[in-house]
Formats: sequence, C-alpha cells, structure tokens
Amino acid sequence: MRLALPDIATLVVYLAVIAGVGLYFSRRNNSTEEYFVGGRSFSGWVIGLSLVGTSISSITFLAYPGDAYKTAWARYIPNMALPLGAAIAAWFFIRFFRQGNTTTAYEYLERRFGPSIRVYGAIAFIVAQLVRISIILYLLALLIGELTGLEVTLAIAVAGVFVALYTIVGGFDAVIWTDVIQTVVLLLGGVLCLYTVVTLLPGGLEQVFAVAAEHNKLSFSDLEDGQLRPLSWGLGLSEKTVTMLFMVGLISWLTEYSANQNTVQRYCASKSDTEARKAMLVCALSSLPIWAFYMFLGTALFVFFQQFPAPEAAAMLDGSRKAEGILPYFIVNHLPAGMAGVVIAAALAAAMSSLDSSINAISTVSIIDIYKRHLRPGRGDGHYLRSAWVVATAASVLMVAGATLLSRAQTTTLQDTSMVFTSVLGGGLLGMYLLGFCTRRGDARAVWAGIVCTALFTLWTVLAGRGLLPDALTVPFDLYYTGLVGNLLMFAVGFFASSLWRRPHSTPSRFTRR
Repeated sequence: MRLALPDIATLVVYLAVIAGVGLYFSRRNNSTEEYFVGGRSFSGWVIGLSLVGTSISSITFLAYPGDAYKTAWARYIPNMALPLGAAIAAWFFIRFFRQGNTTTAYEYLERRFGPSIRVYGAIAFIVAQLVRISIILYLLALLIGELTGLEVTLAIAVAGVFVALYTIVGGFDAVIWTDVIQTVVLLLGGVLCLYTVVTLLPGGLEQVFAVAAEHNKLSFSDLEDGQLRPLSWGLGLSEKTVTMLFMVGLISWLTEYSANQNTVQRYCASKSDTEARKAMLVCALSSLPIWAFYMFLGTALFVFFQQFPAPEAAAMLDGSRKAEGILPYFIVNHLPAGMAGVVIAAALAAAMSSLDSSINAISTVSIIDIYKRHLRPGRGDGHYLRSAWVVATAASVLMVAGATLLSRAQTTTLQDTSMVFTSVLGGGLLGMYLLGFCTRRGDARAVWAGIVCTALFTLWTVLAGRGLLPDALTVPFDLYYTGLVGNLLMFAVGFFASSLWRRPHSTPSRFTRR
C-alpha cells in the first residue's frame, strides 16, 4: 500500500504528539512515587479512559472485527460481565489495594500470606506480560507491514523502540495521558472505517442490519460444521452456553481487577477511593460500546463483501485464511486516500496503549516487589528510580527480541509454548486473592498447595487439549472453562489446606472482609 501525503502527515503528527507527551512528563520524574503512580493525583475520568486504552490491544483491533465477520457475536458475551465485575471490584477489592501507600497488586499478598506468595505473584505477572507484549508487538508489526509494505523485523524494531522511549522517559504520567489520546484515536479510526462501509453500500446502514439479520450475524451463535448455531442458555461445562460464557467473562474481569498490576496501579494512582471507583465506572461505560462497535464493524464488513465479493475475503470466511486479516484487507483495498493515516494511527494506538502500560507495570513490579524488597533494600529513592529505567529498558529489549523470534518461527509453536507456560504459572490468581479477601484462613503453606494443584490441573488440560495424553486422561469439560475451574480449585485447595496448617496468629481484619 502506498500512503498518500495526507496519510503520512497524519501519522507524523500522531507520533509527534505521543513523543511530545513523553518528553513533557520526563521533567516530572524525579521520584519513584511520580514515576510509578504519577504522584497519586489523577481524576477518575482520566484513569477510566486509560483503563480502556490498556485493555484494548492490536489483538482486539484485529480479532473483534475478524470474529464478527466470520461468526457472530458470541465473543462479546464475556465482555458483558464487565459492569458486574467492575462493581464487585469497586466496592470489595479497592480498599485492600489503597491501604497506606500501596503501589503494586502483590504487596497485599505479602501482608496476607507472606513474602514468598508476593514474589510468586510478581514473577507470574512479569513473565505473562513479557509474553503478552512480545505477541502484541509482533501482531502490530504484521499489520504495519501489510499496510505499508515495511519489512516485519524492521517494523518490530521501529515500533518497539518508539514505544520504549516515550514510556521510559515519560513514566506513568506519559502512559496515562498517551492512553487517553490513543483511546480517542482508536475510536476515530474505527468510525472512519464504518463510515466508508456504509457509504459504499447501496442500501447504507439499513442494508447492514437487513443482510446481517438474514444470515444470523447479530446473534449469540457459534460456528459448527460451517453453520452458525445459536448458543443455549443452560448451565454446564460440556459446551459453550451464553450463561457459562458470561461466567467465564466474570472470572476474567474479577482477575483483571484483583491480580493485574496494570489495573491495580491505576487504583493506586487515583487521588481518592471515590475517584478510583469513578474510573471503573468510566471504563465500564466506555469499553462496552467500543467493543460492540468493533464487533459491529466486523458484521458490516461481512455485508460489504456480500455486496462486493473478493476471493481474499471469501477465503477468510471459509477458514483458508485468517479472519483477523479482514480489516487490514479492507483498509488496503477500499479505504479512500487520506483516511488511511488515521486508521493506521488507530492500529498503532491499539497496540501502543497496551505496550506502554505493560512496560511501566513490569518496571514497577520488578523494583517494588523484588529488587527493593529482597535484593537491594534500604537504598535511596534515586537509586530505585534509576533502576526502574534500567528495568524498563530491559523489558523493552526482551519485547523486541520476543517479537522478532515470533516473526522468524516457522510455526505457532513458540507462541503456543509461551502461552502454555504463562497459563500454568499464573493460573488461579483470582482464587488466591479471594481466599485473602473473603476468609481469614490460609497462610503461605496453604496457598502454595493451591498453586501446585492449580498448575498441575492447568498443565493437564493443556496437554490433553493437544492430544498429548491417553484417552483415559481426556478433559471432561470444554477447555474454554479451564480458568473458571482453575480458580475454584485454587480457592478450595487453599481453604481446606488451611485446616491442616493452622495460622500461628489471626489475620488482621483490615486485610480481609471477615
């Protein structure tokens, strides 16, 4: 794709604004308090939009339209649990993380269960985030390469270095404000795509709804044997249902709001408990329509390519090509000159808002939970600030290296192995936090018993799902529910193991609801 001069100008302006934000806030970063949590001075609406930007990555930018294009809206069901998950977290979780000057999600684990559990939680987060940002950067590079013709390895290096620079120098302030900008740009890019689709269709928006309804594309359906079949509303682990997918979403969002440093760090950066709760409300009210919009964009693209057939689009529909490529294909072949720059900027925004948050969070957790707590305690604040820059730089290098490895892998084995590793290591985190929040039972021994059992359970489901175990060891439920069952297992094992190992002293009430 050859970019027109207005497209290039748009991209230059966007990147210049993001870089300028990083440089502007670099002057404020004279302490770890400012670098990690922005002086705890943010309003709820700013934190809320930042949460939206962090949760939307290049995976979302490609996967949501692709999934709605190929199937229907079943993928949206877990997102519908966000308001309930946010409400529970706002009224039950936040106070545990805003006690004193808490900076990370894992400080609570030490207060409740001991230092070894805190280190475990921190390491699980760091590993998972390094894998996540490598994959996001790789997908971003693929998108940039398809849209601009830039070689993938070069795209990885350019995008990775740019994100790293403004994140390292700008700290948490730059992360927050660039996330806000990127959320707006992301939405604008999607609006331009949908506007183009509706304008080119003879029947406009009415045609989108009519054709989509005729093909059952606006329903909660799953693709089975090439046909869309509506999901039932029943309970059970043997198949996907609307109710069970909602439960999967609820577990996912509760985990996000209890065990994810990207989210907890924003609680801590809010100026008050009220502003933190307001941020969660803003996030819930903004995220749901944005995600629905991108799903609807995928539905509109289905209608568009029914009207204007193309072999490439048909291949994405029958599965011979990945459906995630439908939006880039539309951008390259049908978007008018002058709009592409905004849409490419939106694609960049989708990835960058996740990458910068994760790099800063990795630095925060590494310094607060591991380096300052165990390796180099008692040093001056300046030492820890400089160390944070070093860790953020190292995380960025590992991100670029991981994305480069993915680009050179001949199969998806590397990505699959990485995802399996992080799933086994980080499974059951919600169950661990709920054991702390909701009971006074359990210590490090009980929690470690739960960790081991949950890791073995997750490993079993992963191996069985890939056909690497005998038929007698087949998983008796849909693998989509692994996380749900794993968290229940973590809580149950930790709870009952605490009966075997009594705590030597009572848990202070401020660390638990009971």
